[in-house]
Amino acid sequence: MTEEPDARDRLLAALERQLSEFHRRSAHREAVIDRLHEENRVLREGLRRSILDPVVADLFRLHDALLGESARLADEPAGPNFAGFADETEIILDRCGMEVFVPRPGDPFEPNRQTPVTVVPTGDPALHNTVERVLSTGFTERETGRIRRTARVRVWRFERSDDLPEEHIRP
Repeated sequence: MTEEPDARDRLLAALERQLSEFHRRSAHREAVIDRLHEENRVLREGLRRSILDPVVADLFRLHDALLGESARLADEPAGPNFAGFADETEIILDRCGMEVFVPRPGDPFEPNRQTPVTVVPTGDPALHNTVERVLSTGFTERETGRIRRTARVRVWRFERSDDLPEEHIRP
């Protein structure tokens, strides 16, 4: 009768080893699945970027061209059509994960979000280093917040009024 409990103990020990090995292998499979899932996500994201990035860059240029034509033809019957097409381009960019940002005249100049195209002298120290005019909108990636394109702006720069031509003196 003493053999029966020994046999049972050996059987239970063997079952425990098998169960432990099963759990170890199962955990390993889960880790492999998680790693492969992450690699797949990264590859898909890279593929999406490599395909989408050139299209997004072209849409930025198209958006600028449409806004430019809209401004140029503002007094013509076709002018509003170009503004509408620019709005449609913004919607397409939104579906590509881009968000538009447009600084306003008088906003402080932000070097990480804006590119100064022209510096305009002013006699008003309160206007120094603020946006004089927006030349093009900026775009950020919604998902990451990364700036994809800075807004192009004209920036006021304070200079003594005795050095300025009359048209640049602002009270």
